[in-house]
Amino acid sequence: MSAPSKRLCVGIVTGAQGIRGAVRIKSFTADPIDIDAYGPVSDEAGTRTFTLKSVGQSKGVVVATLSGVTDRNAAEALRGLHLFVDRDRLPPADEEEYYHADLLGLAAELVGGQALGRITAVYDFGAGDALEVTGADGAVVMVPFTKAAVPVVDLAAGKVVIDPPAGLFEKPEPPQPLEQQAALAGDPS
Repeated sequence: MSAPSKRLCVGIVTGAQGIRGAVRIKSFTADPIDIDAYGPVSDEAGTRTFTLKSVGQSKGVVVATLSGVTDRNAAEALRGLHLFVDRDRLPPADEEEYYHADLLGLAAELVGGQALGRITAVYDFGAGDALEVTGADGAVVMVPFTKAAVPVVDLAAGKVVIDPPAGLFEKPEPPQPLEQQAALAGDPS
């Protein structure tokens, strides 16, 4: 297996299925049932490797067998195990699409060239991805991962260019005491 930084998590074992060692896997691949198309999987450290074979789907998860897992107890012991594959076994990302792992560690700079920090995490909150950028001072800012906010992603140069939406870097106003809020609202009490 490759070094951990060159591997991607393709799924997580969520529990056992039946008594013969099958497991339920939440798959992160484009087509969940294809989780076995990328070859052997391993744990995050790369110390345990399994041959994975998808056998079906049930209630939003893939049912699969893992080599060496032959009974329910062994399958249950794997609950929570993240499954990784070598990055080079995955298909190339489409144009304007990126694997989250390829974005981690990229330098982030503003449109004018000012250094902002590095991408330390990528989140998917359902409405779209967000990049967590951590500055040299430890300050963290969340940037929507849209073409408007991140017009340039240059993997070869190891950077992204950020054109922040208005207000992204403004500090919020401190909360006002309830008495002041009531006075501003015109509440006579």
